[in-house]
Amino acid sequence: MVGRALVTALPRDVPLTPSADEARRWAVDELSKAVYSQGPGLLERFLRWLGDLWDRLADVNNTLGPVFLPLIVLALIAAIVVIGLLVGGPVRRRMLRRSGGSFEVLDGDQRTSAVLRASADSAAARADFALAVLERFRAIVRALDERTVLEDRQGRTAHEAAGSAAERLPSRAADLRRAARLFDEVCYGSATPGPGEDAWLRGVDERVAATKPTRATAVDSPDVWAAAR
Repeated sequence: MVGRALVTALPRDVPLTPSADEARRWAVDELSKAVYSQGPGLLERFLRWLGDLWDRLADVNNTLGPVFLPLIVLALIAAIVVIGLLVGGPVRRRMLRRSGGSFEVLDGDQRTSAVLRASADSAAARADFALAVLERFRAIVRALDERTVLEDRQGRTAHEAAGSAAERLPSRAADLRRAARLFDEVCYGSATPGPGEDAWLRGVDERVAATKPTRATAVDSPDVWAAAR
């Protein structure tokens, strides 16, 4: 490609057997044209930006004194973290909505149902009803694990837990699925629960605890909820 461009760029009256110096000069002139310039890559531009930022910080440090440089660096780190939280949260929620996803309920949490209920009570007492709802639903799922209504496994989402539990507790199916939706909505940030939601979920916890499970036909199959939908 470059060789053809070199040939076509040569004047017609120039001999086709140039000297070594002439050929080198023509090649340098041709390759210096803008068409062959790719510009700096993304990594190079980023490193240049970091270098410029560091130079500016060094100038500020020389002007204001060494005490201010750590404060400026900490402020920059804090700004990056805040931007990441503000941007990352909505992006993650949009991705979950598009995929019809559901949040994990326990996500490695090993607390017992009694401890989770106590945490929900404590959150409600200080009017933190979002945390109270999340902890109460986790307590419901953990209690079902402890009763072997559900098989204890990692990665179970709220929808999966509700669907599997509904197979064993059909009389509580509507409550469980509504509770799972509330859990996900609070995680998404699209719902702001209050005392009413907290009181309702307490009632669900009590009703689920008092309900005897039916005989399992397929123990806690992760496909149950998907089939029910």
